[in-house]
Amino acid sequence: MNDQRLNAARQAAARSDIASFMVMDVMAAAAKREAQGHRVVHLEVGQPATGAPTAAREAAKHAIDNDNLGYTLALGEPVLREKIAAHYKTAYGVDVSPERVVVTSGSTAGFVLTFLMLFDAGDSVALPSPGYPCYRNILTALGQSYVTLETTAQSRWMPTVEQLSGASDTRGLLIASPSNPTGTMIEPTRMKALADHCDANNQWLISDEIYQGLTYETPAQTALTHSDNAIIINSFSKYFSMTGWRVGWMIVPEYLVETAKRLAQNMYICAPAISQAAAIGAFDAIPELEDNIALYKTNRDLLLNSLPAVGFTQIVPADGAFYLYADVSQYTNDSLDFSQKMLAETGVAATSGLDFDETRGSRFIRFSYAGPTSDMHYAIERLSKWQRLKG
Repeated sequence: MNDQRLNAARQAAARSDIASFMVMDVMAAAAKREAQGHRVVHLEVGQPATGAPTAAREAAKHAIDNDNLGYTLALGEPVLREKIAAHYKTAYGVDVSPERVVVTSGSTAGFVLTFLMLFDAGDSVALPSPGYPCYRNILTALGQSYVTLETTAQSRWMPTVEQLSGASDTRGLLIASPSNPTGTMIEPTRMKALADHCDANNQWLISDEIYQGLTYETPAQTALTHSDNAIIINSFSKYFSMTGWRVGWMIVPEYLVETAKRLAQNMYICAPAISQAAAIGAFDAIPELEDNIALYKTNRDLLLNSLPAVGFTQIVPADGAFYLYADVSQYTNDSLDFSQKMLAETGVAATSGLDFDETRGSRFIRFSYAGPTSDMHYAIERLSKWQRLKG
């Protein structure tokens, strides 16, 4: 067989044919522009500019000097699991046994483990839209599928029990509060109704709580408040400001702990030992982390007050996380092209809504305000001079 025929026979598997995580492509384009000597304001990626807290860094340094940093238990370091469990009592008033905590290599590993644990090939999961694109891409790669529950600004971008009732063939619901890309939160009464519906109809409830802690007026509520059957996925990336450390966690019902352990052993062995050491230290950094929230709130308020003045008039105020989701349909029906031109002509990087909503995302873009306040001011200055917003 010649090389051409051999290469043709060696095609990637069909399950790998998933969409790009578009925000990473925007990051690459922004980095290219910076390499050419241009200034870029990074409003495209949900990465805290604050960096890992001091206590986490010191814990990592101590571990490097004093520990061998070998494999940990598949479910995670016992001390870290205990601290995560205690966090639920302190933050939410919910008792969680450390035995139910599964430490993961970031929240992404948590989603992979959860989907493998709960769903067979061909099973379908209900996903609110707009939503985090990796949910649907991971499900697709695993041979599973999804049903879209289209939310609106009027519903504060959150699904309803009526919508879930209309998706009765699905094996579960995945919800995120605060949400990416909208920053909105679900009301406790609606969360309880969804949890009750899932329990009554033998559907799994998966709650992505990665942005909890990053709220500004009303605290977020864990789904565990309403159901012990809920699967919780969280991470040290956002509130704890540790994106590159790739360490997160799951809370699972007791009857799924053994299943989660077997999957973790075989898929990942364990989360990185150095990252777990840093995560243990991060729980001693709460005052520093709360100062970060004050920064994000300042940025949010600045953008909510300033973006309408420069032309972005249709934004639902965000309850948490560090995102604003703007309707740009008055300017374009192609938000990808719009965001690319915005980067090229103003140096302001933002993410097309197509990353988060396959059907309506062409009308929206997402701004992230996780960076320095000075960047928010500069972005507004640049956008105020952009002729495409002048009508």
